[in-house]
Amino acid sequence: MISNYLNRNKHYFYFTFRILVGFLFFVHGAQKLFGWFASKGTYAITTQLGLAGIIEIFVGILIIIGLFTRYAAILGALLMIAAYYLVPMKRGLWPWQNGGELAIIYFLIFLVFIALGAGKLALDNYIFEKTKEK
Repeated sequence: MISNYLNRNKHYFYFTFRILVGFLFFVHGAQKLFGWFASKGTYAITTQLGLAGIIEIFVGILIIIGLFTRYAAILGALLMIAAYYLVPMKRGLWPWQNGGELAIIYFLIFLVFIALGAGKLALDNYIFEKTKEK
């Protein structure tokens, strides 16, 4: 019974997952660039953190609306690799020691988006008239 319900509604669960992840990634960029969402300050767009903020906002919006999701996820995954290398890795190798868990979790989520795409409920399906998943 539960399995049938979950299988019938998997597209809605994935849609919700995509929206929430996209929004959270957008929030990280908005904190860096605009000082929104209880930020501790902003960064100039000419700095590494400013560039990261631009990418986070761009990737977050694309994932939310489901447009070029795989490409956005590739960009997000690359950003998370760079972010992990530039910040937590300097404090140690293991994420539980260096505080890099969030970068690794986002990286893994982006791998899911690369593998599965935007899903059934996405702007890509309407713009590019893709056949809907069954």
